[in-house]
Amino acid sequence: MEFSIANGFLNGADYVKSPNQDARPDDTDIELLVIHNISLPPGEFGATSIKQFFCNQLDSNDHSFYSEIADLRVSAHLLIDREGRVTQFVPFQKRAWHAGESLFCGRNKCNDFSIGIEMEGTDFENFTDSQYASLSRVTRLLLETYRKMAVDKIVGHSDIAPGRKTDPGPCFDWDRYKQLIVG
Repeated sequence: MEFSIANGFLNGADYVKSPNQDARPDDTDIELLVIHNISLPPGEFGATSIKQFFCNQLDSNDHSFYSEIADLRVSAHLLIDREGRVTQFVPFQKRAWHAGESLFCGRNKCNDFSIGIEMEGTDFENFTDSQYASLSRVTRLLLETYRKMAVDKIVGHSDIAPGRKTDPGPCFDWDRYKQLIVG
């Protein structure tokens, strides 16, 4: 799939608007890319639950785990599913609520200056070739569009929230991903 970025949107992605967003602080440049993983229910793939979760429509009766998270208000800019399909929830110029309490190079509140990408997956299973292909194409576009972002400013959620978060987890192949970005 071919992608392009215009007016904060990834053309070529599906768009589902999440209410879990707001304005970035004035004069804040996008500098950081945060990679996450998510599966709902935990360890299961292909359901619509992630989209429901990011849109505050998750039914806590559908799975016992959902009652633990149904009241959370979170989102990401993008979700890349196991087939490599990309869904955008928040325009890039807006602040998605993905990082929570976080710190990068002495700066807290990483949501203010980052883009969050969720990979459908877990800490315990390899990600798919299609996911790496989509993620690398999107990343190259983000690096071209947001000039203050750089390869050394691409991190996992675990890097900015150590001890609190583990994603994207040990099964995420950072070397493969970075090789795909720089070619």
